[in-house]
Amino acid sequence: MPRRPGPPTARPFAAAWLDVDGPLRQAVERVGNRWVLLIVGSLLDGPRRFGELGDQLGVAPNILARRLRELEADGVVVSTPYSKRPVRLSYDLTAGGRELGGALRLLAQWGAGPTDRRAAGFHDACGSPVELRPWCPTCDRVVDDDETSDHYEI
Repeated sequence: MPRRPGPPTARPFAAAWLDVDGPLRQAVERVGNRWVLLIVGSLLDGPRRFGELGDQLGVAPNILARRLRELEADGVVVSTPYSKRPVRLSYDLTAGGRELGGALRLLAQWGAGPTDRRAAGFHDACGSPVELRPWCPTCDRVVDDDETSDHYEI
């Protein structure tokens, strides 16, 4: 009698990183380039034209064009023509790109260090820095560190 497949194996996070098809490795392959992260970060405030992105980031036009094509192929960025002759494009984040923005905010906060508040978001109502915390949608509440596991289903 054939064995029934069991539930996905829970393994330490580091093991997921080492897997060829692990989710973290897939993410790094998609956005593991400094220009990609900076382009996405620049678009968090809204659409930008090619020239605006180039000026803001200080990236060579050929590299910017290549990275924007890759981001569009990955479904992170969408381009919209604003001129037909010559064709000129404006770039904006897709819903998936805005999701990536949340991870970039965390990365920026980590990079800024514990004493630099420039990367922190602030609550408009009271002015306090906003903290991002793990949320369980099933329990509908914030989950504390001691309630989380370092194992991921892969």
